[in-house]
Amino acid sequence: MPKVKANKKKVQNVVVVGAQWGDEGKGKLIDFLSQDVDITARYQGGNNAGHTVVVGEKEYVFHLLPSAILHKGKVCVIGNGVVVDPKALIGEIDDLKSKGIDVKPQQLKVSGLCHIVMPYHRILDGLRESVRKNKIGTTGRGIGPCYSDKVARCGIRMIDLLNPAVLKAKLEDNLTEKNEIFSKVYKQKDFDFTTVYQEYLGYGKLLGPYVCDTTLYLNRAIDDKKSVLFEGAQGTFLDIDFGTYPFVTSSSTISGGVCSGSGVAPTKIDKILAAVKAYTTRVGEGPFPTEFSGNLEQEIRTKGKEFGATTGRPRRCGWFDSVLVKYSIMVNGISELAIMKLDVLDELKEIKICTAYEYKGKRFTDFPMDFEVLSNAEPVYETIAGWSSPTRGVTEFKKLPVNARRYIQRLEKLLNVSIRYVSTGSKRAETIIRY
Repeated sequence: MPKVKANKKKVQNVVVVGAQWGDEGKGKLIDFLSQDVDITARYQGGNNAGHTVVVGEKEYVFHLLPSAILHKGKVCVIGNGVVVDPKALIGEIDDLKSKGIDVKPQQLKVSGLCHIVMPYHRILDGLRESVRKNKIGTTGRGIGPCYSDKVARCGIRMIDLLNPAVLKAKLEDNLTEKNEIFSKVYKQKDFDFTTVYQEYLGYGKLLGPYVCDTTLYLNRAIDDKKSVLFEGAQGTFLDIDFGTYPFVTSSSTISGGVCSGSGVAPTKIDKILAAVKAYTTRVGEGPFPTEFSGNLEQEIRTKGKEFGATTGRPRRCGWFDSVLVKYSIMVNGISELAIMKLDVLDELKEIKICTAYEYKGKRFTDFPMDFEVLSNAEPVYETIAGWSSPTRGVTEFKKLPVNARRYIQRLEKLLNVSIRYVSTGSKRAETIIRY
């Protein structure tokens, strides 16, 4: 029999996820990587998350638009798995226009199957949180209630904003139910049908030119050998299934969410890359075993500018948690990592890495499902020497301080995955590519 040659498939379609609790620096990484792909597609979440990108002296904050929108000649897609607040999306498009970037329909494609955040979703989000004894830490942007309506099969989709009759029928049904809840449960004023209907018809007219069947668009582009970068929001441990439930978001943030959130089959995904901070942060409530105590949290928060891009809330900060990240590598199928914000650790004399948890005399080297364990576990640390010298702006691995290199190499060994990129600052150019 003739010898069959190995199929050396070119890496074409890449997924970028966050391997912690979000805010890992995906915005910079996606901006950096999207220069070399044809299309960047967002597959889940809403405007409850933000990506910050620094280009030259300008800072851009994105909530719905993929940050690749800054690159000329690139196409950005908002996939069906994203829930869209049309007012927020129009605001982002207008903001870019005021900065000299005119977003054309040829450059931005929005799925007609995206579910729409309605005004009652935003209000309900805040009301639910206000009466909860155990606060989740929602951003109040209406994301959870919008996803709830999607699952309850009463959601309004982007394509409905382009069809007055369909929008009217759906909105009438929804307001009949929602107004009962608002008046009888929360003692709030009813929503006026005509006001909401006219407002959202207006959004439909503005966004109509961008709306298309993005599933067809992406699959045909891939068949034509176009490359696609799939962009997630939040991080693995905010995933509705695998995160630190209930302190999570309402969508599938892991790489598996790409398929349901874009309509692209798993067989068409070539590589999964994750961003992780050189330390750990999370916003809002929920367990955080490696959280700093004392003044160190404020020091790292200030140096790392750890404030939410969407809400401005201060992020909680802690040491790198390898138990957390190893689980993330497994559930996402991650083959490469990007370590972000290495420079934030420059002034520390020693650095700790969590390698296990301990609770009631038992040691956990795998991430525990039990909420009680996770909430009360003590981290087991390995301590290494810091480098106490600047890394900001370094673009070659060999030029990093010796202990900084050792830190990266130690993380590789603990996580059993290659670290390809190291970010040494917020700017696009402040990036090390190791191979």
